[in-house]
Amino acid sequence: MMSLIEKSCPCGTGLSTDVCCGRYHDGAPAPTPEALMRSRYSAFALNLCDYVLATWHVSTRPEALSPDLNTEWKSLIIVKAASEETPSNADKGYVHFRAYFKERGRWHMLEENSRFVFEQSRWWYVDGTPEVVRLKPRRNDPCFCGSGRKLKLCCKE
Repeated sequence: MMSLIEKSCPCGTGLSTDVCCGRYHDGAPAPTPEALMRSRYSAFALNLCDYVLATWHVSTRPEALSPDLNTEWKSLIIVKAASEETPSNADKGYVHFRAYFKERGRWHMLEENSRFVFEQSRWWYVDGTPEVVRLKPRRNDPCFCGSGRKLKLCCKE
């Protein structure tokens, strides 16, 4: 039986969770906005609400975040990631991503342009412009989990 440590990381790198996002979940600072975004996605997939809150910038962080047991996060696609140093020396980063998930048996895609800031020697998620779209896949469409298999043979509808 495969342990959580040996399991592939939910963020989709193909690495095991312990050498990918797990190290950030254990306290190591994410080195880039993309690494932080991947670790936050993995935290959502694993219902690690404390980590999600701990990486949220204090200026926009909600007071609480409850686990969402009705959502199955299936895959993450990073469309574009960038960081820049502004003249005031405040580092800022941006990540455009798409995340596919099932909620109560229905497929959705969350697309977001996220903003990050580098303060106190670490990256923080500030906010994003999310858009959630309900998907209506057909049985023979490729599965959204990224396996390359047909939906009907993989995650099913």
